[in-house]
Amino acid sequence: MAELPEVDLAQEDVDIKHGSSGDGGDVAPAVGAPVKEEAAEDAEAKPPTTTTERHISIQTKLEDLEMLVDLTGAGRKSCPLCPEDKFKACYSHKLRRHLQNLHWKVYVEFEGQRMCICHLPCRHLKNNLSTEQASGRLRAHYHCVVCSVTIARKTDMVSHLKRHVNKGETEASYSGGPDVLPEDHAPSGHVYEIMKELGTNVQLLPNYSTPQKSDTYFNRKMKANRSAHARAEDVRDEGMTLPVCVCVCVCVCVCVCVSSRQLVFCSLAVLAQERNPLECLDAFGATGIMGLQWAKHLRGAVKVTVNDISEACIKMIKENCKLNNIRVDGGPRGPRGPDGAGGEAQEVPINSVEVSKMDANVIMHLRPFDYIHLDPYGTAVNYLDAAFRNVRNLGIISVTSTDTSSLYAKSLNVTLRHYGCQIVRTEYYKELAARVVIATVARAAARCNKGIEVLLAVALEHFVLVVVRVLRGPSQADESAKKLRKLVHCQWCEARAFLRQGNLADDTLPCTCHGSLPGRTALQLGPLWSGPLFNTGFLRQMLLAAVQHNMDDIQPLVKTLICESECTTLKSLVHGAPSLVHGAPALTNQVECGVVIQTLQSGEEPGAADPPGKRKSGEDSGSIVKRLKLEASLEHPAFYYSLHRHSIRGMNMPKLNKFLQYLSEAGFRVSRTHFDPTGVRTDATLEQFKSVLTKYSVPTCTNSSGTCTGRRSVL
Repeated sequence: MAELPEVDLAQEDVDIKHGSSGDGGDVAPAVGAPVKEEAAEDAEAKPPTTTTERHISIQTKLEDLEMLVDLTGAGRKSCPLCPEDKFKACYSHKLRRHLQNLHWKVYVEFEGQRMCICHLPCRHLKNNLSTEQASGRLRAHYHCVVCSVTIARKTDMVSHLKRHVNKGETEASYSGGPDVLPEDHAPSGHVYEIMKELGTNVQLLPNYSTPQKSDTYFNRKMKANRSAHARAEDVRDEGMTLPVCVCVCVCVCVCVCVSSRQLVFCSLAVLAQERNPLECLDAFGATGIMGLQWAKHLRGAVKVTVNDISEACIKMIKENCKLNNIRVDGGPRGPRGPDGAGGEAQEVPINSVEVSKMDANVIMHLRPFDYIHLDPYGTAVNYLDAAFRNVRNLGIISVTSTDTSSLYAKSLNVTLRHYGCQIVRTEYYKELAARVVIATVARAAARCNKGIEVLLAVALEHFVLVVVRVLRGPSQADESAKKLRKLVHCQWCEARAFLRQGNLADDTLPCTCHGSLPGRTALQLGPLWSGPLFNTGFLRQMLLAAVQHNMDDIQPLVKTLICESECTTLKSLVHGAPSLVHGAPALTNQVECGVVIQTLQSGEEPGAADPPGKRKSGEDSGSIVKRLKLEASLEHPAFYYSLHRHSIRGMNMPKLNKFLQYLSEAGFRVSRTHFDPTGVRTDATLEQFKSVLTKYSVPTCTNSSGTCTGRRSVL
């Protein structure tokens, strides 16, 4: 593939060929096939290509491109790749120079074929652009030699071709064939790529990963990838498949690319065991992948509503419902008997999904839900008030924030504007980001006289996920508000402690930097959430749900979160509950407030079961709140220390697992953390942490000659 200079084309997005039939009606093209527009529209007519011919801008050598027009003849000649209004007819020597310098000079090469720049009106004009803007922005583009998609920028075309190479697609796959999807599977003017995730097929546009350039957005980094043995489960549609995302995040001892969707799915599966049926909302559907996974795997236990404000997203969600044999509520029901046209019986729909087109704030104000998932592009602070206004008691709200630049202290003004928090870049910046989001969620709940119980908080490289349970009542709101406190952070040694009411900042810190060093050493950050980030009982049930639904790739992370919530090592977890970690555990059903809760088998006998359809209030509701507090009674220590950050110069540190053992033998609670692969969560102070590290570190120079032996890895 040739690496040539970047060409700054005016159009920055990737559009798909679009056309209409001769009688004015929209016709859905075959996947990957170019579509002819009405012949009367000369200005925007497509070149007369067929499904078996590649575009004229794709040639093997310059002579082939020049053969498109007779340069030996006399008279003026037009450029075959430019419209008349862009390049007027000229003589042969000028036309030859034009073909060489404009079209051929910035080609993209693939498998011996060279894709030249095309200025013909092959691309669909967007409705939000005027004719003058569109004529300048929607002309220059490349035609893909594999799938015939038109792409404007050269770098985007190079990336597009690399995806084909990674999937082994090196031949043209846009010619018509018997396996082309029916016309009703693709709206007019679009070519879809089909991806399979967690057994759910999703149709995507080729520019799905660029939200600024596309109506729909599909984040590949949210898809789980098996760390050691990545396995592609793509559904090919005329050669158009979506590549498996290559994303690796280090989590404890294993490399796991964790999926926000799978974590949300497990939390919903736990709530579905408590309430049945469960009304859940995916407020930002986009492609509908989240809601389709809920409906496909949880079946009748959930009533799924997928919402989006974009008309293009709504069409794609409905198409994806058909692709997964899921009926759209309000749509036509499938026939019960044999199909009259083909004589073949159609499958019974797996489940039904309600698809709504409105603003997320509007639908959350109109109807109550048991489970609400907020995953907008960027921050979710604009939707928290509406979510807490109408969520049911003991329901769950999950919030995914992807504005990591503000949460990770890269844009401090945006952090203050969106979250109302003062933060700085620290060694524990990821946990700081999670506590910032939870504090914003708690304030939104308190404004609605509701409190929260944090069930899960995960912060990885590209997103922060927070899952909270809603507790109704002013007293619960007051309890949550009391956990919003300032954090005192030392700029010199990075010691940290939550500021108690009435204490001075310097008196709160366990270090002595404020007395031994001149100037102001302590900063007040926040306000932040000072309570626990995990609920151990809920995480254990999430692990059961992951085992039940065969989510092997998410189980290592959930086990790590359980260890982190209990501030213990994985070895202790395995010895303490081997059935929970390795196999199917013994389960029992406990009923509280008419809600059936599946827990681990213990020596106590469960109480009498109430009818699962009823919901009680009063003392039973209070017992659930007491149970939630009991599960989080042994809170894990706040924040963690990075072993690399506090390493001693000239000393070889012990291995991380050995150091955890040394801290445990010294009488401290210790665990690893998913926030940092070299982080240690412990209740020891920073001074105690450094003393143990110094005790078990050895000098780098160990022989008599004074030569250094080198540093050892802490992992």
